[in-house]
Amino acid sequence: MQLHQKFIGVAKKFPDKVAVIDKTLNKKVTYSKALIASLILSKKFKAFDSGFLGIMIPTSAGCALATLGALMSGRIPVMINYSTGAEANARYAQKKCKFSTIITSKALLEKIGCPKIEGMVFLEDIMAGIDIFDKLQAALISKLPTNVIRERVYNGSDDDTAAVLFTSGSEKDPKAVLLSHKNISSDIESFSNHIHFSEKDVMLANLVFFHVFGLTVNLWVPFYKGMTMITYSNPLDFQTVCAIAREEKPTIMVGTPSFFWGYLHKSEKGDFSSIRVMVSGADKCPDALREGYMEKHGVTLLEGYGATETSPVISVNSHEFNRPGSTGKVIPGIKVRIENFETGEDCKVNEVGKILVKGDIVMKGYYDDPELTMEAITDGWYNTGDMGYFDEDGYLWHAGRFKRFVKIGGEMVSLVKVENTLEKLLPMGVSCCVVDVHDEKRGSSIIATVTIEVNKSELLKKMGEELPNIALPKHFIVVRDLPMMSSGKIDFRSVTKIVQEILTNPDKQNS
Repeated sequence: MQLHQKFIGVAKKFPDKVAVIDKTLNKKVTYSKALIASLILSKKFKAFDSGFLGIMIPTSAGCALATLGALMSGRIPVMINYSTGAEANARYAQKKCKFSTIITSKALLEKIGCPKIEGMVFLEDIMAGIDIFDKLQAALISKLPTNVIRERVYNGSDDDTAAVLFTSGSEKDPKAVLLSHKNISSDIESFSNHIHFSEKDVMLANLVFFHVFGLTVNLWVPFYKGMTMITYSNPLDFQTVCAIAREEKPTIMVGTPSFFWGYLHKSEKGDFSSIRVMVSGADKCPDALREGYMEKHGVTLLEGYGATETSPVISVNSHEFNRPGSTGKVIPGIKVRIENFETGEDCKVNEVGKILVKGDIVMKGYYDDPELTMEAITDGWYNTGDMGYFDEDGYLWHAGRFKRFVKIGGEMVSLVKVENTLEKLLPMGVSCCVVDVHDEKRGSSIIATVTIEVNKSELLKKMGEELPNIALPKHFIVVRDLPMMSSGKIDFRSVTKIVQEILTNPDKQNS
């Protein structure tokens, strides 16, 4: 069943239940009102070109309802990143996916200093244009039986595209990922059964909806299951997010390690006492972060793993099956194999290789890029570009991006492993990023960036106890503010450029 069709059934089942608590606007929207609002927006969106419809709105009731309205009108929401380079991202999306109209917010553009570009339509103007007839018509339709309402909105196939999301672009230009209704709904079914989500849960939805983690888990899981979602537009406002958790008592919270560090530092004991399930994803979860949440809040921070192209969840730890450091067990109904990067054979237990995924969660493909799609998917197996291994008990361990392995002296060295080793030795709150810089004469060199000055000789001595000499950093470079992407991940491409610049012009930094 298509996602918006599923929502209609949920809204009819729980009409008086609060669907969204919007903490930015301090508004509550019941499921019956959410259904009426999405029906109104659906009608308004039919005035725009069919096909793709850009959505560039912060995490809010407005963004959730606009996404629903787009699908009900038969349009495909293209989720646009407004947090870093909004104007460039909007133009890139329009050009890449060949569409014009972008639903956005006047307040957002003013806040981020983004000019209005051709094709942008303000949600505030749409709302101001809603008259009493629009409201009455939608209210009357909302009272009809579920199946009748479903027939009155777009009613297509589960294989239809439900969203277009852009990859981070940390390694090259962003790719437009096509996720179907089946991709997202099958992922929700699999992982919510694995870690036991139900309509009784309350979701703290603080992640952006233009990333798959936020779109699937923060937006669609609540609407799919009949939960209440608590939206807040700025995940970096750590203190406010902690206050919201204390006041509204959510039971589920997900995020990235960098966000969870912020919440840990700004929170008071008791802020997360209502949390039943807390999951970290999108990047490696440090041991110190897990320990911090257990010590301060008595909450078990679980780690999961996924990708934009897999809707996203591939594996996740649960309270029943939790092996800290691993990314958990593969969710039901999904196949994962570890392939030797040289022979193509299946790897043995504890042998690192490429992570390949097969199942209904795997994307339809990259928009207008059949060659890239064929490179990524072979016989239904999606090559994640990540390296990892299974242990003897079937837990999946992530070893880093294939591109974050470097060949030195004939050996494959994991930059992530070097990073993890260094991270454990650094003081609390100090970040690091390890990159490799290639020189035609000397080959690859491993460089460590840290956010404060460190005792290099002491660190190298301790790192040498866990790593071979070839894996030890050649230089330590201080980068006080490591560049981050809006997803909360460190932008490795930008860090590498900074390092190359410093090494070329040593006057800029003593290494």
